[in-house]
Amino acid sequence: MSDPPLPPATGVAPVHPLRLAVCLFVLMLPVTGLVPVLTGLTQGRYPGTSEFARHLFMSVNMIGAIVAAPLAGLASDSLGRRMPLIVGGLAVNGLSLLLLVGDWSYPAILLLRFMEGGAHMTSLSLLMTLGADHASRERLGGSMGAVGAAVSLGVAAGAPLGGWLGADDPLRVPWLGGLLMLGMVVLMPLLLRDPPRTGSRPSPRALVQALARNRRLFIPYLFAFVDRLTVGVIVSTFSLYLGAWLGLAPARIGLTMAAFLVPFSVLTWPSGALSRYWDRFGMMVAGSLLYGVFFMALGTVPADWLVVVMAAGGVTAAVMYAPSLVLTAELAGPDERASTLAGFNVAGSIGFALGPLLGGLLVGVFRSLEGGPYAAVFAVVGAIEIVVALAVIPVWRAGRHA
Repeated sequence: MSDPPLPPATGVAPVHPLRLAVCLFVLMLPVTGLVPVLTGLTQGRYPGTSEFARHLFMSVNMIGAIVAAPLAGLASDSLGRRMPLIVGGLAVNGLSLLLLVGDWSYPAILLLRFMEGGAHMTSLSLLMTLGADHASRERLGGSMGAVGAAVSLGVAAGAPLGGWLGADDPLRVPWLGGLLMLGMVVLMPLLLRDPPRTGSRPSPRALVQALARNRRLFIPYLFAFVDRLTVGVIVSTFSLYLGAWLGLAPARIGLTMAAFLVPFSVLTWPSGALSRYWDRFGMMVAGSLLYGVFFMALGTVPADWLVVVMAAGGVTAAVMYAPSLVLTAELAGPDERASTLAGFNVAGSIGFALGPLLGGLLVGVFRSLEGGPYAAVFAVVGAIEIVVALAVIPVWRAGRHA
């Protein structure tokens, strides 16, 4: 992958996409690394906590991300700088993870998780913005595809790595994750750099007004929300379906999830590169329609075929995810990139947080149906994906001709 050229007048060499991808991959490892040791970090250390409190350990991290992302984006665009905020976010992220191993009260642990989530999302959003900053318009698809692939690969690798490291001691995962983030604080300025600063910077108020006027951003934001909503259903309701309903062993469940994550991760970059030649919006709609069909089939496919179907779902997810990133970066003005991509992450985070709630609600509604509730739940969620994809077509066309 060659370096994307910057305009000659800057005289500054761009950051190689591979460096950025490695940094994003490493940043994502502690996030999902904590998932396999969740029981040990909550019930194991605090036996009196309720089921809700144990779930809050994961969701409060997402709340921190939702709060921090827009603030970080506005601050970065106003300053015209990414790296100081990225490094600061990594430092707070690392220290929060290290402090998790301390003997604190459970509310204090939740506060640390809130801080960790906000710091992580600050670094993640601005690293993604750097990918757009250093890419020429011709290479924007490949650059944002590489960004999406690095994030998804980190998510896929973090869970098995965390399970291996925390097999004997769950506290080893946040401890090593914190050290990894602090190591990134030292290495990040050596690997990456800000793009050249140009002209005066808009105020936060002007940035918010510019984003509000850019109504076409509603389309990729809506896709991000719905797509991550379905992921929230997969990691909660679908996981329960595999274990409690189909009776699959943990190893088989892990294989089934990997069948989705691996093709999704590997194909995100090629999908982004293809969006340079194909219509980004068309790829998003087509991928979402196929993804919706995949989701509707989850509750009816025999267990022996689930791995194949999940692999096909991973392919369709890559087809729709990378173009949504590219389209978001394209619609962003040069002075609002960080704020725009932060909005994309916020929309996705809200969807991911609501996914388990929607899945649980639908399971309760359909539980009385003969044959079990899960087929109906997956059919409804898949139908939501399809309806949204079809509904935005006239909206997008109207926006293009406005």
